[in-house]
Amino acid sequence: MTGRKIKTTPAPASVQGSSMIPSQARGWVAFVGSGPGDPDLLTVRAVELLRDAEVVVTELPEHAALVRTVLGIPEPRVLVDDDGNETLEDVAGPEFVDGGFGPDGQPLTHANRAKVVVKHAKRGVRVVRLMNGDPFLYASGPEEAQACAKNDIGFEIVPGVSSATAVPAYAGVPLTTRNNREVAVVTCGDKIDWSRYADNRTLVLLSAVGSIGDIAKALIEAGRPGTTPVAMTQSGTTTTQATVTSTLERIAADARAAKIAPPAITVVGDVVNLRETLSWFETKPLFGWRALVPRTKEQAGSLTARLRGYGAVPEEVPTISVEPPRNPQQMDKAVRGLVEGRYEWIAFTSVNAVRAVREKFEEYGLDARAFSGLKIAAVGDKTAAAIAAWGLRADLVPSGQQSAAGLLEDWPPYDDVLDPINRVFLPRADIATENLVAGLIDLGWECDDVTAYRTVRATPPPAPTRDAIKSGKFDAVVFTSSSTVRNLVGIAGKPHPSTIIAVIGPATAKTAEEHGLRVDVMASEPSVEVLVDALADFGATRRASLIESGQPVTKPSDRKPSTRRRATTS
Repeated sequence: MTGRKIKTTPAPASVQGSSMIPSQARGWVAFVGSGPGDPDLLTVRAVELLRDAEVVVTELPEHAALVRTVLGIPEPRVLVDDDGNETLEDVAGPEFVDGGFGPDGQPLTHANRAKVVVKHAKRGVRVVRLMNGDPFLYASGPEEAQACAKNDIGFEIVPGVSSATAVPAYAGVPLTTRNNREVAVVTCGDKIDWSRYADNRTLVLLSAVGSIGDIAKALIEAGRPGTTPVAMTQSGTTTTQATVTSTLERIAADARAAKIAPPAITVVGDVVNLRETLSWFETKPLFGWRALVPRTKEQAGSLTARLRGYGAVPEEVPTISVEPPRNPQQMDKAVRGLVEGRYEWIAFTSVNAVRAVREKFEEYGLDARAFSGLKIAAVGDKTAAAIAAWGLRADLVPSGQQSAAGLLEDWPPYDDVLDPINRVFLPRADIATENLVAGLIDLGWECDDVTAYRTVRATPPPAPTRDAIKSGKFDAVVFTSSSTVRNLVGIAGKPHPSTIIAVIGPATAKTAEEHGLRVDVMASEPSVEVLVDALADFGATRRASLIESGQPVTKPSDRKPSTRRRATTS
């Protein structure tokens, strides 16, 4: 909200390079370049300073979300009390202060922005002034830094990736080549002598969208050929990036037809011809696809990161909530038995199971040393990694399929000579199947099958999200278990027929089909990485087919069949 401050709990104070920082009583400001929009383009130093900041003075409305994404801080929820009053919950992280707009919604001048920065620095807190692009390149960084110097406030400059160079790179347009060695960057305004740019050097035009027709006309009149290539890219380095290529004599009409809007970067020159060969970002197999990830945020990290890597825009919709068991006594008894040496094995079938046991250990004041002499099994690599994060090593991980069945294939039979104890501790979800227990019993083991956590259906997502699911505004849904299928349909309804359905394995595919969904993509093995790769292969094949048939490259959400798709049967 414009001019709004969000008060949050300060992060732990541990400043990198603190020996170089004056006392907090005098204040300290780091002017940090946020880059052009892609969070992955933030510098290492920028992330360090944001992690230690107590106040972040933002420049753009999306800066607060960018910081939370980089630091892994959840969005604060709106809390409503019994009287209907709304407040934002406190979450870990810095206090955000809007440095772009005043309380009246009007853009702040450079001088007023400097006053905001100085005001908070004088509080004696660590301030990060987050600025778009680079603080010292086409930005108000110099003026604000001078204000700090005038007020005896120490400061640091952290350069950022400039949109002037990054956006053309993401559009596949190099600014220099062996035959094009000069570049001029021009901030477009009313008083530009375009005759100075009549030669053949590359031009990078900032803020040119509204006046591109007049600019092109002036460059042609100055001597540039009307056939000079031009590329205009809006929302560069983000998954909403769009580029139109044209010529000086046609760019105004083509940009208008493509509905190019600010912010946009325009490149003029022969280097634009290389875009057809070097375009790498907008040609990603899932570029711009809105992908629904029906999981909890804790579970979705690697999956959403991989989707972003293929150009998708993942949106996490929790369908499952993980809660403690209703009766904790069974778990308490099992943990006491573990400490007393009652078990030969403990088998973890999920990351949630590892988390549940670890939390129970912390509740009792225990640590990983209690596992001494106990053999540990993990259902797959992700679960093994969660065990390793606890300082433990899994003795058994399936060599084949990463599932309960795969675990049983490698599980050794009980041997009364080699195994002093014949009991297995199996902490699991309340809805887990009995296949693993039955298989272990067949191998001669006795099992304490203990409910370590419950999986319950999450609350329905907001109305706009439910509408997007049912009306086909999502391009793909990525199902990682049968329960995510059942719960998503239960809380939000069926995905639209145009939406691509991707599932992690045969069991999930069967559940999807039972709910009237046709499965388009299925992973060859039960791994979220393999699942996303398979979806990307589907997207790449679809894109190549559209290009080969001479059709424009569209997303699944751009074309919606009139009738609901039915599951196919084999």
